[in-house]
Amino acid sequence: MEILFCRGSLLDQRWATFFELTQRMGYVMQSQILEDVRRDIRLRGYSMATEKTYLLWIRRFIQFTGNKDPREVDPSAIADYLTALAVRWHVSPGTQKVVLNALIFLYEKHLKREVGDLGFKLATRQRRLPVVLTRDEVARVIAQLKGRNKLIIQLMYGSGLRVSECLRLRVQDVDLEKYGLTIHDGKGRKDRQTLLSPKLESALRQQIESGIEIQRKDNESGYGSSMSPSLSKKMPNAFRSPAWAYLFPSSGLCAHPQTGEICRHHLHPTMVRKFLKVAVEKAEIRNKRVICHSFRHSFATHLLAAGTDIRTVQELLGHNDVSTTQIYTHVLGRHYAGTNSPLDAL
Repeated sequence: MEILFCRGSLLDQRWATFFELTQRMGYVMQSQILEDVRRDIRLRGYSMATEKTYLLWIRRFIQFTGNKDPREVDPSAIADYLTALAVRWHVSPGTQKVVLNALIFLYEKHLKREVGDLGFKLATRQRRLPVVLTRDEVARVIAQLKGRNKLIIQLMYGSGLRVSECLRLRVQDVDLEKYGLTIHDGKGRKDRQTLLSPKLESALRQQIESGIEIQRKDNESGYGSSMSPSLSKKMPNAFRSPAWAYLFPSSGLCAHPQTGEICRHHLHPTMVRKFLKVAVEKAEIRNKRVICHSFRHSFATHLLAAGTDIRTVQELLGHNDVSTTQIYTHVLGRHYAGTNSPLDAL
């Protein structure tokens, strides 16, 4: 028996082969499940970002349960995984919430299994105030930029846009007569209207012309702006319309992630993060961690400081609950709720 179980023996090799085959079967099973979930997500019309995030965390959950088929795993394992994320890996409350949403989708919507009360340990929530730039700091950053890059930052600050919302803008979303922007399929799959600074009219007209010209050249080669599969089916020639041209098209063509068709997508957010980092360094802002979202925070805070009604700011930002918007009142200093310090009256 000793000889049979020694390293390199025939039986040892058979066990190794069996283990390797088992692993492969686990990977095949995992791939098939993820492909089924991907198909379900797309049928329900979820965004590509949601699809990518859900599949990432579902795959990690399957690995956490030993590569078992989720149909054979009790939903109580969700609570174990969420608790491990908080206790062992110290993820943020936001990450834990995203993971919960992904696994609820897997069990309740895809597998049609009720999850019930999970009773998991919540990740510790540390309240953080948003990083807000002063008007002078915003102006210093913008001064370091030119052309398209400058316009992107001006739109995020001037209209309170998320970076993804800004980059997804199409020609038809810009109203230069009423100075407004239409944001389609924002966070929470909502559409909204927001304001547009008249100062950007000239730059926007140039950017619109540039976007339309790029699309015209693509059309001559049989390509065009990327469209969702459902929209392409409903309006097969929309990619030839100037209205659907991206305001900030990418520099090259790519394959559509869902259909595989060659098209032109909008700029990737990493491009913005790269040139913003350089601009912040040149502006010599060293005491704040400035990211793309800082300009949306600054938009809201500066509007409230100027006396704009909080409900108006809530609508412009697209928040479901005014309590989300109220976080900006905590960075207003003496302008908080329009109240001055009692010391001022002495």
